[in-house]
Amino acid sequence: MWISAIIFSQCILNVFSEDLRSSLYFVNASLQEVVFASTTGTLVPCPAAGVPPASLRWYLATGEEIYDVPGIRHVHPNGTLQIFHFPPSSFSNLIHDNTYYCTAENPSGKIRSQDVHIKAVLREPYTVRVEDQRAMRGNVAVFKCIIPASVEAYITVVSWEKDTVSLVSGSRFLITSTGALYIVDVQNEDGLYNYRCITRHRYTGETRQSNSARLFVSDPMNSEPVIVDGFSRREVMAGHRVELPCKASGHPAPKYRWLKDNRPLEPDSRFRQSVTGLLIENTRPSDTGNYVCEVWNSFGNAEVIGRLLVKQPLKAVVSPRKVKGSVGSQVSLSCSVSGSDEYELSWYRNGEIIHPGANVRITGNNRENLVMEGMAKSDGGAYQCFARKGKMSAQDFVQVILEDGTPKILSAFSEKVVSPNEVVSLVCTVKGTPLPTVTWTLDDEPVVKDSNHRVGQIISAEGTVQSYLNISHTQVRDGGVYRCTCNNSAGVVSYQARINVRGPASIRPMKNLTAIAGRDTYIHCRVIGYPYYSIKWYKNSNLLPFNHRQRAFENNGTLKLSDVQKDVDEGEYTCNVLVQPQLSTSQSVHVTVKVPPFIQPFEFPRFSIGQRVFIPCVVVSGDLPISITWQKDGRPIPISLGVTIDNIDFTSSLRISNLSLMHNGNYTCIARNDAAAVEHQSQLIVRVPPSFVVQPKDQDGIYGKAVILNCSAEGYPVPTIVWKYSKGAGVPQFQPIPLNSGFRLQLLVNGSLLIKHVLEEDSGYYLCKVSNDVGADVSKSMYLNVKIPAMITSYPNTTLATQGQRKEMSCTAHGEKPIMVRWEKEDRIINPEMSRYVVSVKEVADEVISTLQILPTVREDSGFFSCHAINSYGEDRGIIQLTVQEPPDPPEVEIREVRDRTIALRWTMGFDGNSPITGYDIECKNKSASWETAQRTKDVSPQLNQATIIDLHPSSTYNIRMFAKNHIGKSEASNELTITTDEAAPDGPPQDVQLEAVSSQSIKVSWKAPKKHLQNGMIRSYQIGYREYSTGGSYQFNVITMETTGDSETMTLDNLKKFTEYGVVVQAGNSAGIGPSSQEVIAKTLEDVPSRPPENVQATATSPESISLSWQTPPKEALNGGLQGFRVIYWANLPDGELGEIRNVTTSQPSLELDGLEKYTNYSIQVLAFTRAGDGVRSEQIFIRTKEDVPGPPGGVKAAAAANSVVYVSWLAPLKLNGVIRKYTIFCSNPYPTVISEFEAAPDVFFYRVPNLSRNQKYSIWVVAVTAAGRGNASDIVTVEPLAKAPARILTFSGTVTTPWVRDIVLPCKAVGDAPPTIKWLKESNGTPVPVTIDSRRSIHNNGSFVIRTVKAEDSGYYTCVASNNWGSDEIVLNLQVQVPPDQPRLTVTKTTTTSITLSWIPGDNGGSSIRGYILQYSEDNSEQWGNFPISPSERSYRLENLKCGTWYKFTLTAQNGVGPGRISEIIEAKTHGKEPQYSKDQELFASINSTRVRLNLIGWNNGGCPITSFVLEYRPVDTTVWTTAQRNSLTKSYILYDLQEATWYELQMKVSNSAGFAEKRAMFATLTSDGSTIAPLVKTTDESKDSMSSNEGLKMMVTISCILVGIVLLFILLMVLRKRRREQRLKRLRDAKSLAEMLMSKNTRPSETVNKQQQTLRMHIDIPRAQLLIEERDTMETIDDRSTVLLTDADFGETSKQKSSTVTHTVHYQSLSQATGPLVDVSDARPGTNPTARRTAKTGPAARNRYASQWTLNRPHPPVSSHTLSTDWRLPTPRAAGSVDKESDSYSVSPSQDTDRARSSMVSTESASSTYEELARAYEHAKMEEQLRHAKFTITECFISDTSSEQMTAGTNEYTDSLTSSTPSESGICRFTASPPKPQDGGRVMNMAVPKAHRPGGELVHLPPYLRMDFLLNRGVPGAGREGCLEPQKSRTLKRPAILQPTPLEAPASRDVQQWQPGTASTLPQREGTDLAQAAKLSSSQESLLDSRGHLKQSNNPYAKSYTLV
Repeated sequence: MWISAIIFSQCILNVFSEDLRSSLYFVNASLQEVVFASTTGTLVPCPAAGVPPASLRWYLATGEEIYDVPGIRHVHPNGTLQIFHFPPSSFSNLIHDNTYYCTAENPSGKIRSQDVHIKAVLREPYTVRVEDQRAMRGNVAVFKCIIPASVEAYITVVSWEKDTVSLVSGSRFLITSTGALYIVDVQNEDGLYNYRCITRHRYTGETRQSNSARLFVSDPMNSEPVIVDGFSRREVMAGHRVELPCKASGHPAPKYRWLKDNRPLEPDSRFRQSVTGLLIENTRPSDTGNYVCEVWNSFGNAEVIGRLLVKQPLKAVVSPRKVKGSVGSQVSLSCSVSGSDEYELSWYRNGEIIHPGANVRITGNNRENLVMEGMAKSDGGAYQCFARKGKMSAQDFVQVILEDGTPKILSAFSEKVVSPNEVVSLVCTVKGTPLPTVTWTLDDEPVVKDSNHRVGQIISAEGTVQSYLNISHTQVRDGGVYRCTCNNSAGVVSYQARINVRGPASIRPMKNLTAIAGRDTYIHCRVIGYPYYSIKWYKNSNLLPFNHRQRAFENNGTLKLSDVQKDVDEGEYTCNVLVQPQLSTSQSVHVTVKVPPFIQPFEFPRFSIGQRVFIPCVVVSGDLPISITWQKDGRPIPISLGVTIDNIDFTSSLRISNLSLMHNGNYTCIARNDAAAVEHQSQLIVRVPPSFVVQPKDQDGIYGKAVILNCSAEGYPVPTIVWKYSKGAGVPQFQPIPLNSGFRLQLLVNGSLLIKHVLEEDSGYYLCKVSNDVGADVSKSMYLNVKIPAMITSYPNTTLATQGQRKEMSCTAHGEKPIMVRWEKEDRIINPEMSRYVVSVKEVADEVISTLQILPTVREDSGFFSCHAINSYGEDRGIIQLTVQEPPDPPEVEIREVRDRTIALRWTMGFDGNSPITGYDIECKNKSASWETAQRTKDVSPQLNQATIIDLHPSSTYNIRMFAKNHIGKSEASNELTITTDEAAPDGPPQDVQLEAVSSQSIKVSWKAPKKHLQNGMIRSYQIGYREYSTGGSYQFNVITMETTGDSETMTLDNLKKFTEYGVVVQAGNSAGIGPSSQEVIAKTLEDVPSRPPENVQATATSPESISLSWQTPPKEALNGGLQGFRVIYWANLPDGELGEIRNVTTSQPSLELDGLEKYTNYSIQVLAFTRAGDGVRSEQIFIRTKEDVPGPPGGVKAAAAANSVVYVSWLAPLKLNGVIRKYTIFCSNPYPTVISEFEAAPDVFFYRVPNLSRNQKYSIWVVAVTAAGRGNASDIVTVEPLAKAPARILTFSGTVTTPWVRDIVLPCKAVGDAPPTIKWLKESNGTPVPVTIDSRRSIHNNGSFVIRTVKAEDSGYYTCVASNNWGSDEIVLNLQVQVPPDQPRLTVTKTTTTSITLSWIPGDNGGSSIRGYILQYSEDNSEQWGNFPISPSERSYRLENLKCGTWYKFTLTAQNGVGPGRISEIIEAKTHGKEPQYSKDQELFASINSTRVRLNLIGWNNGGCPITSFVLEYRPVDTTVWTTAQRNSLTKSYILYDLQEATWYELQMKVSNSAGFAEKRAMFATLTSDGSTIAPLVKTTDESKDSMSSNEGLKMMVTISCILVGIVLLFILLMVLRKRRREQRLKRLRDAKSLAEMLMSKNTRPSETVNKQQQTLRMHIDIPRAQLLIEERDTMETIDDRSTVLLTDADFGETSKQKSSTVTHTVHYQSLSQATGPLVDVSDARPGTNPTARRTAKTGPAARNRYASQWTLNRPHPPVSSHTLSTDWRLPTPRAAGSVDKESDSYSVSPSQDTDRARSSMVSTESASSTYEELARAYEHAKMEEQLRHAKFTITECFISDTSSEQMTAGTNEYTDSLTSSTPSESGICRFTASPPKPQDGGRVMNMAVPKAHRPGGELVHLPPYLRMDFLLNRGVPGAGREGCLEPQKSRTLKRPAILQPTPLEAPASRDVQQWQPGTASTLPQREGTDLAQAAKLSSSQESLLDSRGHLKQSNNPYAKSYTLV
């Protein structure tokens, strides 16, 4: 409703917007066709309307107004046309298939609608069908619903069904706009279904279901494209979407290209190629054209050609839109039509067609222009333009409004007075339609146009005319009355006014007048000049007026004579104008009066035909002569009428002797004279009584047709005919017939009665009555007999029958008899004589009943039957749809899926018997049983096409069949299936599950197989599920799978939580799956040591001998058992750096008080918790010092006389310092205990000179140490007596001296006496003291101290110092103990799990210094990365967690003491539990195979105890090379390969990986054919005959030999390429290592500013491409790259001045190390006294496994040699100096070796390489400082490295072997050399080693190997440790090395730079005097690089305390 309102309002707006104020409009101008079903009827509202409400009428296209037909057609008062539903027999083309239009009329006009075609659609029989289709897999299949052409326009495809399931458009199934079904990417399973379409009749609503069609799917085969869907013509309205189908099938998949009019489609977003073809959105007329779809593939091409017609709706527009005209004007309209170039155009006015005429012209090629001239008032209204093309039409209309076009003067000039020569302009503005013409007159005379008088006009935009008269020089004669007269076709209007021109007044000449008596006459007196006083008229000197008929207008001089009379008014009239008061002027005019004729009125009396007539015409007055004439009907009377006219003077008579009808008419008598012509008219009527011309007579009328009841009469006046009607054939009772009820009955002009649509009730008597009031009325009756055509009045539309039974169908016919009834079946006439068909007819009343019997009915009888009734007046038919119902056909059953306990079926529904399927019955039985015992499932829903039979037994064979049922009955049995079910998972759990805890993280599980009858197949595997069985434990089981080994199984669960209860279940599995789990069994893992230390350990020193401890218990989850207590481990960190005894205390409380401790001692404390399993993890060390106390007594006191009044006192520090010694107090008593003197000494002073004593008097002396707590106990009291001749006494105490190796040590021996004693040193050798050897390392200082530089292990022993003079002697014994790095520990593996390895070790010799800790290093096998862990010195085992499962690891362990790290332990290897995956041979890989899909069984894969990390699967057809890959991160139970080719052999390979490795499996399989059969196996091609083989044997032999040779050559080339590539890769890695190595070395070089860039210098270049030494000359060095070179001058290598002329560059080539990042630097061994040569001879056997290979070669050749190379394959002999002997060699050679067991790859770490080179360079810098090496030919050749110490060591040649010592490494892969210290230069050359600091070259943290990260090795970064004191290289080469400086005694006690020796301490040499600095400046650069500006050893660059190891 609201839509109608919107349309209505819009139409109103559209009309009123044109400002036409129209009240006519169209409601639905687009209505052009109405189609409806005959069973429903329709209502058609009139598309036109108006305001005020218009009169609405309907017409046929012929222009005939329609009439009502009761029950068939009716027009409602609101203009709605209704056509009622009707039986097919009542169909009338005139009513039910015709074109109509509607008109709307109101006072505004009349408009007609567009043509509306109304069509009724009758019910017709039809069927729809679908044909089977074929398609290749992967292609597209197209199903089409085939509809009969007769009903195709009314049928729509509403859906498609697959079996019984409706399809919805989606990714694979598409339903197009034309109703086709597309199946995209056809799969094999698409061929398993039935497809059918469902249609619906658009108007009747009937639905039809097609037959079922199948899709036959085949394998892809190479074929050319075949079109499966196309088009030939498409029509679409513009703006809509259209789909041009084009689809082809072929292989390979076809490609498509579209062309339009033989040109490729232009890019347009509206065009889109879809799956179905070309889709065009928003079509345009320009899209019309011929379209070609080209389809091609590599095997051919095809095309679809079709035409697209884009139609536009016709649209007509009339212009102008606003038409206003006036009567008499011209109107022009134009009609423009769009939407087509071909159309017919018509013009209508007020609904009536306009034809060209005298005033109407229609022009243009398509009659589009309408021109109308001389419009009359009746020509206004609605003008419509209609364009028609076929069934399309369009119209537009405008309303032409005609106004009154009579001219109207809008404005004009007024009377005025002007002066002569004045310009006068007179204007008249007039409006009229058409534009009026304006004329000007002066005193009724036209204005003469001349130079002074101009007339013109202006037409305005509003359509007004402005006419003007301009007088340029006004004269007196221009005065008068001016009149403008406006004239057009509509009328005339005028206006006048007087213009007075000043001047003498006068009268214009006047003409005589003639007046007509009885009329009014005007006489004008034209006065010119102005002013004048009056105008007066006179007649016969009488002033007028003198009667009432006279009137004088004094102002303008006009005299009016009303109703002129001849006698009174005829005569002379005088106009007198008073010009001045006494002056007048006059003129006269004569008026003649003429009298017009006057006819005496006459009338014709009433005459009858045949009478005589005389009528006179008398002119009773009027001037003579008078002429009289007669006219009949406005024309002269014809002579043929026989009328006689007699004229006598003023009379005339008309005579007719014999009246007839021809004399009827209007007779006029006309009288004329000079005055006028008058006439009089009268009508002569000849009356004739009525009579029949055609009399009515009985006639027949056919029902539904038109009939005319003839009746015509004549008479005068024309008689009136009235029809009356009496219904039926009885006694007539006539009643008037109303002729206005729907216009079905119409009285024709001739009086006949038209019945347009005869009805049955029209039968009866009709009376035609004629009357005209002349004589008697006449009438005549007739009988209309309505004949009824044969009509089927009753028949069943649809009916059902049961197959095999009798069926009757009846039709009832009505109509005029005889009626013949004929039966047809689908256009075939049924022969009643057929055996099964019997037709019977009977008459009941006026009806005929025909019955068709079918005996018996069969399936083919289903269809459409029609009964045809025929008589003489017409024919009708009734259509009956017979459906023969029967039991359905059995379904076709197939297997969808077979499982262990279920079988899934799918079936295809057959013929349903024309009765809906009500259900299905499924029967299933064991193969051996009968069907009577079958299990039945009844009444399965008919909507289903698949079902699953459940509760079957695994591995059993069953027979299955089905029945379909409908309301009629049950089908036969379907095809019978024989199926064997799959295996099922076991139904029973494993038995006798038992648990046994075997460790803290392991539980042993044992069980037995399930019961036999519950196994459901062969048990292939077990799944063991375990979980924590405790509060907070996981509810999810962890599952481990293992294969079956027998009836009894065991398995150990590892990596469990310690001391935790676990619940374990076991499940058995076969090929089908896993069975139920066993009852959960509970067990607890064994106790273990706690995994976390106690937390928040706090320590507080409570006294000098006690410490209070407290801590928190570890969390419960970390205890791993029942807490038994805590253990506190603690030891003292002694002042000398050694560790005290390690003690432990056990407690059960989280606190402890340690007592009995050493006073003021720093203690390391660790706490651990322990369980029954042992000790847990220790806490981090905490350090706490006991409180300070008074010290103990000094360790010893000596006093000796040095002179007669001087005594020297010496003492030792207290054994118990108990704090920081603040000072010493020396007491002197004489006698004891009287203290006579007291002296104080600094805390670091242990000698004191007591002067001023009395000679030969005994003194008691003792010493007390003082701390902050006070004085300690006094020492022993010694007595001394000053003597003049004091014997030699040694103040130094005997004792033990401990020192790290490779340091300088001073053994003091301070002696006094008078005279000064001499000092002699002895060393015990084989129990006998012998004098010590004095050499470059050993010397005796002037102060008696014995100096040993670069202490070695062989320097250990007992040294005796003997002091003597003339008065006595004294001696002391010092036990020198040289501390060395600890020996290697013995490392073993004690336990492994899947993620951890536990190591334990036995420490080796501690090297004289307590073990400070251990470093454990580990690396994955073949990995470059090493990890390390520091371990407490008290530990003896360590467990590494979070390792990879099933992986080999390497381990080394190093102990460290106060000297440094010791030798590395042997590398041991261990592997975590687990192995690479394996596939069980018992498992079948292929679970199922069909034509396109393979299901793989992956249960057979065993993870080997390590989780699967990746699964890679590849497959390919055997005849292709392209692999299809699938990759997953985990392994599933199965995997399906899709989209395989049918009947094809495939190659399959799988790779399954875990952390332990990977496993591969390969297999071949073949897919099945489309029908499920197998294909032939792969066979090798054999020779056709043995003869041909033997005949070609010679040729084959040659080809074979050639192929072998070519293969060898190719193999050789391949090996060379691989070798080169491997070499390049290795070199690249080594270059990377080199870069970092050189960078590290460059950080310790001298600044480049100190180097003279213009001088020739030695450059030591580190390079790593090959294992050789290349020495080459460099003439100059332009720049120094601190990242790649280490600059060493000639003096750095101790060269003499003889070699200064040559510059040598040492390039070290270092081959790749096989170990990646292991400990490459070891500072452990090189103990003194070892002889590599001896070991070489003792152990010569080669190593069993050479794991590491490395090589370095350093050579210092003779100066003349410019370049030579040392390689690994040979050794360069080193020239010897004359007389040289072989000593302990410091030259080593490294030979490469191979890893014989795993061929591990070799690579050098950048960190390790850099560290090695740095240490190597420092070693050489130190070594060359030795005096003995200055002239040596120093060569380090090669060092062989093996896995055992039995590898021989090959020494190079060296004249002096004392500078470098070596010990044969006992550890695999280690080669070491050490450097001896230089000879002592003075007392201050050697200092103790400073506190180590981290090595950060350049401020950056360098990643070093683990040992170089240790604190005691990182002494690199002390500020000021540069080389500022170095000499320039040029100068250093010219200086001779100075003589060794002798030590100078220094007695100043206050010096803090000199320490007096005491037993148990390592003293340093005294400081060099200032006088020695000059000589120190002359040292070589190498020395200077190690000494500071004062000559002291640089603290940060001390290389003497290290040994160097290359691995």
